[in-house]
Amino acid sequence: MDSRIEELIRAGREAYERREYSVALARFAEVLELRPGYADIRNYVGVCLSLLGQPEAALAEFEQAVALNEGYIEAQLNRAITLNELGRYEEAQEAFERAGEQEARAAGRFPSAISARLANAHAAVGELYLQAGAPEEAAAQFRAAVALRPNFLDIRNRLAHTLIELGDLDGAEAELEAVLERNPRFVAARLNLGLVYFRRGDLEKAAEEWERCQELDPTNAQARSYLALIRGAAVAHDPTEG
Repeated sequence: MDSRIEELIRAGREAYERREYSVALARFAEVLELRPGYADIRNYVGVCLSLLGQPEAALAEFEQAVALNEGYIEAQLNRAITLNELGRYEEAQEAFERAGEQEARAAGRFPSAISARLANAHAAVGELYLQAGAPEEAAAQFRAAVALRPNFLDIRNRLAHTLIELGDLDGAEAELEAVLERNPRFVAARLNLGLVYFRRGDLEKAAEEWERCQELDPTNAQARSYLALIRGAAVAHDPTEG
């Protein structure tokens, strides 16, 4: 996690604890501009919006958090509560039941809420190791987090990104395929899968993944940049160009 994101998260949480929800919302929104696939911050944004009297917008954030982390019980419950608040009682009941099912599936060595906190703590330490230039230690922390909560897809994606940095393309591909099997619309994971193919020299497959990213998110600047890189590489290797 770079220092800018870390500072924004710290400031947002401090404002949240002071019940300055508008200030917290602004800081968390800045985090999501830099890293939109951060489920924990999506959940925080949803809570802030709910407390500020914007349940429809809050619901959208909780749904994003759940899409990123299927096993994120807190976000599942917040979604259910918000649906109930909006008078969508049947959907709320289904959401409460789904959260209960997730809780039961997550039962293991630790209670679900504790395992979620431990997983997020391991992930936070992993980010610190990355910031310190120690990807091997970061990967170990991300693996510990995934072992606790394998459905925390954003953490699995961070593990995959770290494995790419370490040159373990097969390991990264396995993690990313597991993520995309659960959520095919997870753009950040698809971007990383394209990177795996690019590192292997399979430009065609890389382009396919990044084009899919553009279909899912036409404003995604990273996908656009990667595709420009692919096209530049293709031109450089085509003797008929120029």
